Amino acid sequence: MTGSGPGRASARPAASGEDPAAAASLDGRGLDAATVAGVADGAPPPVVHPAALEAMERSRQAACALAAQGGRVYGRSTGVGAHRGAAVEERDGYGHDLRLLLSHAGGIGELLPVRQVRAMMLVRAGQLLAGGSGLRPEIATALLGALRAGVHPPVHEYGSVGTGDLTALAELGLALFGHAPWESDATAAEEPEPLRIQRGDALALLSSNALTLGQSALACHDLGALLRSAHVVTALSLYAVDGSLEAYAPEVHRAHPHPATVRAAADVRQLLGVTVRSAPDQSAPDQSTPVEPARGESIRSVGDLPSSPVRQLPSSRGPRVQDPYGFRCFPQVHGPAMEAWANLERVLFVDLNSATENPLIGWDESTGTPVAHHHGGFFATPLTLALDHLCLAVLGTARLSAARLSALGRPELTGLRSYLADEASAGSGMMILEYGAAAATAEIQTYATPAALAHVVLSQGVEEAASFATQAARKTLRLTDAYRQVLACELVAAVRALRRRGTAPPPGTPAGRAYTRAAEVLNPAMADRPLTGDVTTAAALLTEFTQLT
Repeated sequence: MTGSGPGRASARPAASGEDPAAAASLDGRGLDAATVAGVADGAPPPVVHPAALEAMERSRQAACALAAQGGRVYGRSTGVGAHRGAAVEERDGYGHDLRLLLSHAGGIGELLPVRQVRAMMLVRAGQLLAGGSGLRPEIATALLGALRAGVHPPVHEYGSVGTGDLTALAELGLALFGHAPWESDATAAEEPEPLRIQRGDALALLSSNALTLGQSALACHDLGALLRSAHVVTALSLYAVDGSLEAYAPEVHRAHPHPATVRAAADVRQLLGVTVRSAPDQSAPDQSTPVEPARGESIRSVGDLPSSPVRQLPSSRGPRVQDPYGFRCFPQVHGPAMEAWANLERVLFVDLNSATENPLIGWDESTGTPVAHHHGGFFATPLTLALDHLCLAVLGTARLSAARLSALGRPELTGLRSYLADEASAGSGMMILEYGAAAATAEIQTYATPAALAHVVLSQGVEEAASFATQAARKTLRLTDAYRQVLACELVAAVRALRRRGTAPPPGTPAGRAYTRAAEVLNPAMADRPLTGDVTTAAALLTEFTQLT
């Protein structure tokens, strides 16, 4: 079928003085989570590739031809859901689409944040440009115009179970067609001129998981940044306890070569400026040559003396054969979390750039006649499973972060006072961070419960299952916020321990640069005091740390 596939990809160099984001084009096949997040956070949307508008127009012409033939097309000439067999009578035809929007704009609960609504609007425009909806191109350009104007519809939280974001998109449709007000994103903005609703507009606009995909893209973007920054935080904690790099040695990971764990171990080595000895008959998997510590050597002995013979530095703690799991098993736990994140990114790229409207409208390749394919492409099981997988994987690495935080409070590991307290008698130091991190980890465990376990039967038994991708996306966003707090608590403790010990990774290493930046903004006072502000500051730093990995 032609006219229903994605348009051509397009990219051009940014002109002098032009925002590089504006140089990219929206073409129905190249949208990614990073672009969604950027527009959701206020950046203007990309320009539209002309070929994508042409693809929309071909699909619109097919829809018009089908209507002229008088064929039965779901949602256009029939009712929807349980009423799919009921014909729309001619006398009601021109009011059918508006009634469909009005009846489905029944979302409940709180209004969603502007960021999530903007993400939905960009995703829906991108899907339309894939060219299978039967809608006219002006609808996609109007959506993008609203984003540029800084307006959005009020959208309520509840109304979808992963088989189409019907209520959210109906609320969008009412604003788009002038039957509900727009709201300003931040400052006063001029509302775009409303479009005139036409026959066939309603269901074609509603038939999408655009809100779920927008929320998933935001979770993917934000969680990916946190997972990358976790390498930096772990490296600082490892340095603070004179941790052993035996668990990160290339030999260990060559013997058990899961690619994700190999990469996680190599990333920590790189952050600490510790890489691999080259042998004449071997090549290191990460193509690096400086010195790797020998058995039993600490990070500080190698990181402080990268070009000298390796030796153990004196330590205030007694020797230990191996480190606790939080340090020793980081590659085996965090690597799979990175792998799960990469899988979600792959699933999202397909879903963000697909025409999934039901029915899919275009032209038959062999006969040249218009055709409407009724299908179940809106059933978002691949997305649900990818989100559930990621949430479970993040739970594991969050637990290790909380474990490292607890370890940093143990004198036998740091050689410092319990909970990194100052010299006051019975001081609590950073004790309370352990409780905060435990509470946030408990929330993560709740959000890690798979959404795919749910079940429902709707619309008089016609829709006897659902994917619950919407619930998976929502819980992944909430999990992301909780994981940020856990990592921030660990970062505060790691910097405090390094300060108390009077040491830090070498400034020329990525971990050293991270410490220097954290030390610039985190309060150095060691006396007992509220640490809420420290954690808030550390949470903001995590995004900066992604540039080091």
